[in-house]
Parts: sequence; C-alpha cells; structure tokens
Amino acid sequence: MCIFCDIIEGKVPSTKRYEDDKFIIIDDISHRAKKHYLIIPKAHYSTFAEQTEEQAIDLGLMLNRFSRFDKILGLEEGYRMMINQGENAGQSVEHVHVHILGGEKLPVAP
Repeated sequence: MCIFCDIIEGKVPSTKRYEDDKFIIIDDISHRAKKHYLIIPKAHYSTFAEQTEEQAIDLGLMLNRFSRFDKILGLEEGYRMMINQGENAGQSVEHVHVHILGGEKLPVAP
C-alpha cells in the first residue's frame, strides 16, 4: 500500500477538504505555498500510462470541478495546478496526484 491509499482508507490522518466516491482533496503536509492542497484519485495508479480511459476522464472532470472549490479553499485570487510525473520530475509518492498551490503571489513557473 502507498501513503495516499492509507489516507484514503482512513488509516493515516489527514485534513480532508473534499471527498466523493472517486477523489479526495487534502492539505499537503509539505507546504510549498501558503495554501497547498492535493487532489488524489481513490483509484491507485502510479503514472498516466497506467490509468484507464475512464480514470483519465474522471481526473479531467475533477480538475474541471475544482473551480467550485477555489473560494472555499481561499484560492479565489488564483492558483497553480501541478502534476509531477516520475522521479526526475519530483514525484515522491507513486500514486498520481495533483498539487494545488496558492493563497499568495507565486513565482513565475519556468
């Protein structure tokens, strides 16, 4: 099992901001910005290459729906979505997830 699967199953505590049958949104414990959240699919897949077409569609819908949460999470002035895919990109947990950073002016991304 991975740490995100343990969080999803309630074995590891987290601050959940949203949960449905396919995803959770939690606070990231390693803040890289004033506000830092993770969108985590409940289905375990390490890379995009491993996801099914249905999971890819679900992830796209969740990213689209996230705009409903921006005010609730204090991100109404903007946020950055970021996905690290693979070790060279900095993926530290082998479970696809989306970082949401905001709550302050962020440096321009490369």
